Amino acid sequence: MQDTNPDPAAPLYIVLNAGSGSSETALRRATIEGILAQAGRSFELAMVDAPGQLEQVAKRMVAQARAAGGIVVAAGGDGTINTVARETVASGCPFGVLPQGTFNYFGRTHNIPEDLGDAVRALLTARVQPVQIGIVNQRIFLVNASIGLYPTLLEEREADKHQFGRSRLVALLSALKTFFSPHRRMRIKMVLDGMERSLRTSTLFVGNNRLQMEQLGMAPMVEAIKDGELAAIAIKSVGKLGMFGLLARALVGRLGDAGNLLTFSFRQMTVRPRKFYGKRKVKVATDGEVTLMDMPLEFRVLEGQLLLLKPGAGTARVAAGDDRAA
Repeated sequence: MQDTNPDPAAPLYIVLNAGSGSSETALRRATIEGILAQAGRSFELAMVDAPGQLEQVAKRMVAQARAAGGIVVAAGGDGTINTVARETVASGCPFGVLPQGTFNYFGRTHNIPEDLGDAVRALLTARVQPVQIGIVNQRIFLVNASIGLYPTLLEEREADKHQFGRSRLVALLSALKTFFSPHRRMRIKMVLDGMERSLRTSTLFVGNNRLQMEQLGMAPMVEAIKDGELAAIAIKSVGKLGMFGLLARALVGRLGDAGNLLTFSFRQMTVRPRKFYGKRKVKVATDGEVTLMDMPLEFRVLEGQLLLLKPGAGTARVAAGDDRAA
């Protein structure tokens, strides 16, 4: 996919997620506004103070950007980036990212700095490159999508973050708690390339992020994503000891060595309950956001649908961190 230069005078329409009223919000806004003002770049910045406002604000800013030939920018974590990107994809507008989350997998994969000031400066000299996204039942995902235990883990993690604060340590401890709590196993059927397979699993995880696969130690899945596919990981039926072993391998980047996983890559896949009685809803996590979707689930890859502003070579370095349990 070929890079192009965006219009250097194109106005920026920035959606900044203020989170839960963090004291850092004012500093983040001042940093963004100060750098852009100094560069003489035209921009509009919209603050989102409540999660329920994010989609509405994103729609408004995308509409303005489309009318003005501008660039849409999401400032926040992977969930915020997903919501703004979802509104941007159909508009044809270029899309920029200022990563401000806990793990920032999407931004780091594309060499976007985690430091806000550096990210804003990189945005001003970035080139547009179409990037691959995944989709499940018409909802996009940039990093991953999953059903089963993982959506439960995300809901518990969000509750724990509200109580104990946002950090990678809190996220890890919350994951440990969820993994060792009682949970149901799903009985599902998967259809790939016309072939049907039955599976009993606690989690079906579909990845679209090379960095996350690398940190889990899933080298073949990294190559699959590079080749334009999605990477699937399903946990076979295991007890608590087996779950502990899987988590330990994930933390040290050796999940690929585990024998109680089913892994494969695909471009399109249908997932449905083994026994199907009319409509059935299931919780699906997409980039950290949990929603209810009707079965069956249709997963597929979309190439070049998101026109991402990426820093040039050498502008940023992908940060290495012990965050494999995200």
